[in-house]
Amino acid sequence: MPPNAKTESEPEPAPVSGAAELEAANQQVEETTHHSKFRELGQQQEQAAAESQRIAQVETTLAPKTTTEAEEAATTSVPVIKKIEHAGEVVTEAIAERTGLPTWGVVAIIILVFLVVFGIIFFCVRRFLKKRRTKDGKGKKGVDMKSVQLLGSAYKEKVQPDMEELTENAEEGDEEDKQSEQKLGRLNFKLEYDFNSNSLAVTVIQAEELPALDMGGTSDPYVKVYLLPDKKKKFETKVHRKTLNPVFNETFTFKSLPYADAMNKTLVFAIFDFDRFSKHDQIGEVKVPLCTIDLAQTIEEWRDLISVEGEGGQEKLGDICFSLRYVPTAGKLTVVILEAKNLKKMDVGGLSDPYVKIAIMQNGKRLKKKKTSIKKCTLNPYYNESFSFEVPFEQIQ
Repeated sequence: MPPNAKTESEPEPAPVSGAAELEAANQQVEETTHHSKFRELGQQQEQAAAESQRIAQVETTLAPKTTTEAEEAATTSVPVIKKIEHAGEVVTEAIAERTGLPTWGVVAIIILVFLVVFGIIFFCVRRFLKKRRTKDGKGKKGVDMKSVQLLGSAYKEKVQPDMEELTENAEEGDEEDKQSEQKLGRLNFKLEYDFNSNSLAVTVIQAEELPALDMGGTSDPYVKVYLLPDKKKKFETKVHRKTLNPVFNETFTFKSLPYADAMNKTLVFAIFDFDRFSKHDQIGEVKVPLCTIDLAQTIEEWRDLISVEGEGGQEKLGDICFSLRYVPTAGKLTVVILEAKNLKKMDVGGLSDPYVKIAIMQNGKRLKKKKTSIKKCTLNPYYNESFSFEVPFEQIQ
């Protein structure tokens, strides 16, 4: 029986194997949970590593950009002045090599030229602004009544209440402007009368601020001194070349001039501009009635020149149009007589038969002469005739 008992007792370990299986299952569950946790941790670590790698890549991609931007900023921040200075140095060195001058000399010349150009521009701008101011000042002299009349009498009285006073002021201003425009300079002279010898000593001292009548911006002035009304005796000073402020210091004496006769005479200083090849132009004159001064004393005065309409008050005889051309190398002077206008009536019928004579004068002597054709019965002849003269350059000066 005992073997039978063994055989009956052997099937009892079955419950033990079920518990083991349960424990094994629990272990498997725990292992799977641990494995899942490990997997999650591994995935998180992998994600973190990938994220860190991506950030590193972004940083590596951003790093060269920032460096290139910094380099570009550094390159663009280079001052333009340095480039200009470099170009200037290159130019100055090139000029110095060509001219043989030192570099500092070239720089000094460039600076001097720049200052001169700047000064000229400044002077021109200043002169332009000054002219503009004067024009603006002249334009404010009065009110234009033609435009005010359209507003009615009431507005006219408000705008310009005293028309007569403003008109007088405007006329006075115009007269002052004309006088200032016609300023011809002034003359300094001295008078000494000798009662014992009945003589008047006249000293022409100097003149100032004469107008320029020559093309070069100067004049060749001299003075004629004579007494009116007889004009019997005339004195002339020397010609002073190319000056507007001549100093004469020349004395002339009018002899046999009793005091009673001197009181009826007028002393005249007539200033002319010398011209070698044409009639001398009168700049102006000073008239001194001797009855208005005290001849018992030495008189020394400055007086303004006044204009003269024609020499000796002669009437106007007409106008002539001509041209001059001189070639210094060939010593050739070309005179073209174009036309004349408003000539004086000389014939019975109220017309004339005019022609033009041309003469080359030197020191009062006539060297050469020519004449145009005659135009019949006209006061406005048209010639358009050309004449050539051989005149050395030494005689032109």
